[in-house]
Amino acid sequence: MISNFNGKTAVLTGAGSGFGLECARIGARLGMNLVLVDVQQDALDAATTELTAAGATVLSRKVDVSSAEPMQALAAEVQARFGAPHFVFNNAGVGAGGLVWENSIRDWEWVLGVNLWGVIHGVRLFTPMMLEAAKQDPAFQGHIVNTASMAGLLTPPNMGIYNVSKHAVVSLTETLYQDLKLVSDQVSASVLCPYFVPTGISQSHRNRPADMAEQKPTQSQLIGQAMSDKAVGSGKVTAAQVAQRVFDSIQADQFYIFSHPKALGNVSDRMNAIVEHRNPPDPFAERPEIGVGLRAALRAGAA
Repeated sequence: MISNFNGKTAVLTGAGSGFGLECARIGARLGMNLVLVDVQQDALDAATTELTAAGATVLSRKVDVSSAEPMQALAAEVQARFGAPHFVFNNAGVGAGGLVWENSIRDWEWVLGVNLWGVIHGVRLFTPMMLEAAKQDPAFQGHIVNTASMAGLLTPPNMGIYNVSKHAVVSLTETLYQDLKLVSDQVSASVLCPYFVPTGISQSHRNRPADMAEQKPTQSQLIGQAMSDKAVGSGKVTAAQVAQRVFDSIQADQFYIFSHPKALGNVSDRMNAIVEHRNPPDPFAERPEIGVGLRAALRAGAA
């Protein structure tokens, strides 16, 4: 619910690539102050150089969004320099797959740390700032967008750890939206649920914590990685197009943001199965050859 972005401040995590970078580019064109956050220094540096050259006022910080203290320090620095942000994009995320019982404790800690705790920290630190600014200024408008996934509305097999993290983000954001409506008409929220869009998400292992370097992937994780690479790499909708939908949705105060609205049939099937007390539907009903291939690969590996 931001009608005019010029002169406003945006905080964007995962800003070095993908949706974060594309939203930052739009923000720069609209005259926003940009706070760029990423864990990958070279990508962050490149984004900072590009957007500064484009004329934007940029504050960039390398931050692990899963860690409370660095996020607290970031929030304090943002408030000291720009005041309360108007747009917070809790977007940093990592992908991971494999049979759900094969994920290690560190796998769970890493994926939930970035995908869920990163969003939690962004919400708990910046929402109070925005609400206080709204109390002080009747003209203040703020919006929080949390990146989930279509995997937050579905349960595709062999990627359970990712599904869990993204379902939690959808639930958190729906609750945030409802809670905000109780206390303010000036701050709102949306959830972004992209499908397969060519971004760096399928190459998340490049930023795995150093203490996970010796952990060898299981057969199911290797299969999941290969399938993710193929699906994400073949996506036709671009990150730039999705970023524009994010800004359009903020202006319209639209909660659900989809990269592929035509893919919602699977979501409807899942919800109908829940309401009708049916077992979960076949996730490969529309592409049975994918299910056949996945089963064959997993069973061959287990033989």
